[in-house]
Amino acid sequence: MVETVLAVGIVASLFVGFNIGGSSTGIAWGPAVGAGLLKKTTAAAIMTVFVFLGGATVGRNVMETLSGDIITIEISLAAGVAVLFFIGLGILVANVFGVPVPTSMTTVGAIAGLGLATGTLDYETIAWILSWWIVTPIIGFWVGATIGRYLYPELNRRFRIEKSAGPLLSFDRTRAVPRPGLGPNTTYRELASTTLVMIVGCYMAFSAGASNVPNAVAPLVSSGALEPGPAIIIATVAIGLGGFTIARRTMESVGGELSDIPLLAALIVMVTAATITTALSYIGIPISLVMASVMTIVGLGWGRATRPITAREALTGEADAELAMGALQTEPEAPMTKIGEEESDEALDSGDLFNPGAVIKYVSMWIVGPSMSTMLAYGFFTALPGIA
Repeated sequence: MVETVLAVGIVASLFVGFNIGGSSTGIAWGPAVGAGLLKKTTAAAIMTVFVFLGGATVGRNVMETLSGDIITIEISLAAGVAVLFFIGLGILVANVFGVPVPTSMTTVGAIAGLGLATGTLDYETIAWILSWWIVTPIIGFWVGATIGRYLYPELNRRFRIEKSAGPLLSFDRTRAVPRPGLGPNTTYRELASTTLVMIVGCYMAFSAGASNVPNAVAPLVSSGALEPGPAIIIATVAIGLGGFTIARRTMESVGGELSDIPLLAALIVMVTAATITTALSYIGIPISLVMASVMTIVGLGWGRATRPITAREALTGEADAELAMGALQTEPEAPMTKIGEEESDEALDSGDLFNPGAVIKYVSMWIVGPSMSTMLAYGFFTALPGIA
């Protein structure tokens, strides 16, 4: 009987990890694949390696929080399987609405529902986690707004990232050992920028592993049915499988609903979101990578669009002029204007930076996802207390 329940739990973990891989791979490697810097299969392979590294290092701290700190008792094997079911249900609902899954938040909600039903919830730990869920969007927005308002135009002029025709590298095969060299149209600047994109993608994948590997297996680790090492391998395999299959579509469409921004802006978002997520994972806080990404995009747009007015006018709404929201999409060569000066139409009129309706939908899922998993878990374990 125990073996059967464990088998069901592993299947549930694989399902959760598979869907995590589908969404996380698109977020980490969508910009690079879209720019033609590497193939989807290559992106999925690199993603799998760095997800494992993130889960096996920093991710262990998040695993400890999810499996032992939110509630004061060990989760039974049957309860762990039930929690994974509620996590999977949250993923399904998010997929129906077409938004990236707030898996970490849904996982915490399901475990918290168990704690509420059994009277074992550690309120101090939950309050600590919730405080970071509130602070993280603010940090992401603030960093994005600061870069967009004060730094982005200069970064755009200094570090324009372009892709030339033909292969990035060529190989001299006249020697016993092929010798690499620049492609026919490749410049050293392009090689450096491509290397930067690859490094940022690996960093994002590491961050995704640190935050998401525990979500797929922590309930089974808490029950003692799996040790952390094998559990991390199971989660990595599932995430990798998702990366090689369903992520192929998300890598094509990632960012399309929220923003149509150039590669430089995407890299700024990725570095900011990955740094916030990795830092919080290091201190054991389960956090959504999507949360930091979305709010950094919004911050970049607000900061870039409000350059023609002063910060005081932007914050108080005193400016009369309507702000255009396409500032990140163009890459003008004209001299950079000072804060408070009107910019040229070419620099500002190129479409919507982000879709406000999409942002509202994303933020709503940050509330609905964990709330739903908490209520469902609470109702389930209240009705069937023996399972816990």
